[in-house]
Amino acid sequence: MTQRTALVTGASRGIGKAIASKLAAEGHRVIGTATTANGASEISAYLGQAGRGLTLKVDDQASVNELVENLNAEDADAVSILVNNAGITRDNLLLRMSDQDWESVLQTNLVSLHRITKPFLRGMMRERWGRIVTIGSVVGSMGNAGQANYATSKAGIEGFTRSLSLELGSRGITVNCVAPGFIETDMTADLNESVKEQMLNRIPLGRMGTPDDVAETVSFLVSTSASYISGQTLGVNGGLFPH
Repeated sequence: MTQRTALVTGASRGIGKAIASKLAAEGHRVIGTATTANGASEISAYLGQAGRGLTLKVDDQASVNELVENLNAEDADAVSILVNNAGITRDNLLLRMSDQDWESVLQTNLVSLHRITKPFLRGMMRERWGRIVTIGSVVGSMGNAGQANYATSKAGIEGFTRSLSLELGSRGITVNCVAPGFIETDMTADLNESVKEQMLNRIPLGRMGTPDDVAETVSFLVSTSASYISGQTLGVNGGLFPH
């Protein structure tokens, strides 16, 4: 496998950590981001010689500019695999949802895609090779009560993916979305057993997914084996919702 440089946002834990670890294990140089210096240090620790962690707040243009400047010193054009994973939730019924909670989720999960993806496009276009994968969610297609802001942001990711794939396909760049279902993370670990049971009853495969299930899918999409797959949303949801 050709070694490439991958940038994975939100890589300090959960799905992002699994993706960064998987790509590093496959021989890629990985740059993972976290919102804090401690998180970035933890990324550097688990990546070891395979990469390092940097701080990034995707909803802050100045923070994105700083990241790009740091990478420019090493040649930002070398980033040919971009995994947009960073995201947040601020759940509430729309009737009770504050403007701030609506705006912060849209800014972090969706609006940020413009500012973090654009700086790396020219390099990929010159190389005529690139992989862009954004982590969506099953709720972007099926919806979820109490998550109107989150579901809206994740639905927008699918439109972003389809549109950008049309713009970049002629340059050998694929753009895809991975939409996880119920995944075992810190957030789901805090749910009570009755809620977990209700979730499991809805999943045909009868289990929750793992971060590694998502990482394996991302690994395939950024490989040369997936060179004819673009503009797609791949569900990793145990059959919960067919895309």
